[in-house]
Amino acid sequence: MANISIPFFLEELDRLFPDAHCELAHRNNYEMAVAVVLSAQTTDVSVNRVTPELFRKYPDAESLAGGDLKDIENCIASLGLYHNKARAIRNMAADMSQRFGGQVPDTMEDLVSLSGVGRKCANVILSECYGIPALAVDTHVNRIAKRLKLAYQNDSVTDVERKLKKKIPPERWIKTHHQMIFFGRYLCHARKPECARCPFTGYCREKNKSV
Repeated sequence: MANISIPFFLEELDRLFPDAHCELAHRNNYEMAVAVVLSAQTTDVSVNRVTPELFRKYPDAESLAGGDLKDIENCIASLGLYHNKARAIRNMAADMSQRFGGQVPDTMEDLVSLSGVGRKCANVILSECYGIPALAVDTHVNRIAKRLKLAYQNDSVTDVERKLKKKIPPERWIKTHHQMIFFGRYLCHARKPECARCPFTGYCREKNKSV
């Protein structure tokens, strides 16, 4: 089985999802940073349900850092792991307030130094808030990269990120990240992927998995 051609892969993603974009609702960098931390192991739709009230009560890093933990938990209680997430976003806001003047930092080193922010979240923040070429590997990107043999099955998410960045031109990292998420979210599902609609089945380790 031949390996997929990157130009073909990118062309088909353009055809399938020309308008792929971040689906986390946000109005500024602070809201983006909080939303992306909340999005771990849950859907963007679920996050978007809780953030309006959260941001009404806590419109900036300073107010969230000083917020009552129980009240923050109540705002996001419909999310999984909400106890941990409430603590994470409050601690992240405290870090931003104390060390960065309440602003979201714009480097990988500074972002991953924030409480609750790992490399995936940092990549999303860099690309969405600052337009800095980055390619975050979430569950969808990780699954697709491995199904299409762009990475090995036992690769870590860091390995997957490194390999995708080596294969894909930097100017396409942000767009391809969103397109791979849309592809995984709306076509190449973890369970029962829609293989009949997929242009990549000839390159897929799990083709016809939906049958």
